[in-house]
Amino acid sequence: MGSVGSPVLWGLWAFCLVRVEYQTARKLGEQLLQIAQTAQDPALLVEAHFTFGITLASQAEFPQARVHLEQGLACYDPQQQHTLTFRYGGQDPGATCGCFAAWVLWQLGYPEQARVRIREALTLVQELSHPPSLAFAHGMAAYYHQFCREHQNVQEQTEAAIQLCTEHKIGFWLTWSTILHGWVRGVQGQAEEGSAEIRQGLANMRAAHAEFHRPCQLALLAEVHWKGGWAEEGLTLLAESQATIADTGERYYEAEVYRLKGELTLEKFKASPELSRRVQGSESNGEEEAEACFHKAIATAQKQQAKSWELRAAMSLARLWQQQGKNAESHELLAPVYNWFTEGFDTADLKDARALLDELS
Repeated sequence: MGSVGSPVLWGLWAFCLVRVEYQTARKLGEQLLQIAQTAQDPALLVEAHFTFGITLASQAEFPQARVHLEQGLACYDPQQQHTLTFRYGGQDPGATCGCFAAWVLWQLGYPEQARVRIREALTLVQELSHPPSLAFAHGMAAYYHQFCREHQNVQEQTEAAIQLCTEHKIGFWLTWSTILHGWVRGVQGQAEEGSAEIRQGLANMRAAHAEFHRPCQLALLAEVHWKGGWAEEGLTLLAESQATIADTGERYYEAEVYRLKGELTLEKFKASPELSRRVQGSESNGEEEAEACFHKAIATAQKQQAKSWELRAAMSLARLWQQQGKNAESHELLAPVYNWFTEGFDTADLKDARALLDELS
């Protein structure tokens, strides 16, 4: 049953995942896991664990996703199981588990462990010399570096992925990498060009009926609009992202969407002081609304055990309170989150948090 039925179930799962039909994808993942556990076939176990792990990760069930992805890696033998690359999705299953494990580890607050997983996956696919697996790994590495705000690395990884995808006609990862390439251009000063690139990528995804990761990608476009000085348009995109999250249940970027909404709200009022006089006749400057967004971002991250998103949201709120003269409250908010971390102190968020705590002391 496993050797015959599993590819069919995997194909159905992949179809549902890309179309963000998560309830069905989850049931299929559970069926695959039951088949693999009954058969005790290491190859099927790799497939089943990464299938279920990716589904859980997309729904922001990060601790459980980590368990399955790491179990998949523990079952993986590159010498015996590389044939799965051609049976399931055209990507090496070890690289798939490793890349998504990195994705989950960063969000849980382990950026250095995530970096190790990404490096291992890239090394693996380079040794295999399999273009689809290599394009996938470059694209996922770019997402890891985007999480870490490592712009040069994002650019390098997306350009490598785009070149491979173009040469070998790999459409899905080409679109993913194009969106991230647009983001890095946009946040580095080419807002119009970056926005156009992301919009084209989003249009291509929708034309292919692929809604996977759309909330994140809309938020990336909103961030480019923020950097370009178009806060109002950015808030409209974030509203679409929130609606998509509510509709699909794809929640892994939810805390960051709330945080960005707070930042863009502050930017909107800063850019248009006359709004303060128009909001119900009050002197509001958007700070109360932004503060509510930051609190929501923190609460969402805490619920998901997503310490990296919690740190970033806590920094946004701490900076706002600092501007209001609430230094003690800011320090009390941020210090426990920062002190939770045991690694990754060379990453941008942790360095910024340390600098902000020093200012608040």
